[in-house]
Amino acid sequence: MTDKNNLKKKVLLLVPLAVIITGLALFLPAGTIYYWQAWAFMAVLFIPFFFVASYFLKKDPKFLERRIRFKEKEAKEKSMIKIAQVLFLMGFLTPGLDFRYGWSQVPVWLAVAADAVIFLSYMFIFLVFRENSYASRIVEVEKGQKVISTGPYSIVRHPMYLGVTLMYLSVPIALGSYLALVFFMPVVLVIFLRILDEERLLLKDLKGYREYCKKVKYRLVPGIW
Repeated sequence: MTDKNNLKKKVLLLVPLAVIITGLALFLPAGTIYYWQAWAFMAVLFIPFFFVASYFLKKDPKFLERRIRFKEKEAKEKSMIKIAQVLFLMGFLTPGLDFRYGWSQVPVWLAVAADAVIFLSYMFIFLVFRENSYASRIVEVEKGQKVISTGPYSIVRHPMYLGVTLMYLSVPIALGSYLALVFFMPVVLVIFLRILDEERLLLKDLKGYREYCKKVKYRLVPGIW
């Protein structure tokens, strides 16, 4: 019970902190709070996040604990995370500046459609998380971990990254900025590299993963990769 209470405190701290940091990154460069794309994006992102966090706090707190670990163990992963962090920072600061100076002219319907893709991607990731309690934020193999081959994992080996990729590519459009794609596109490349690095670890340390790879041939996109 004490561990669960501590976990709840961490979540209650991290959620508002994430909202504040995201809001500052979007509204300060925009120079106004009348940036509707930012409000819509934050609603689509954080409202489902609250319910998903509440669900796992009740149903699978161990999973939630894995998801709030941020310190990578592998040196290569640490380097990739640092690169991704810089790209994310630039990617989230750019839309506000774009809104202020009118560099992009993203149609309303397209921004709304991008928000819909973000929401659907998040729901897909939620299904992945329900299927795989070992989906840690960091690259690791835990004691007792088993290969998951059901649900989305029966189609591709890394369904979480599929959802994340769709989400990241939709964020700039949802925020009304074509220019921000310059920073989010390389994040997708980092994801690809991370998948390859993660698979090397899983093949080495996770029993049954090699056989799973023979059964489910595609990493991210069925029929392509």
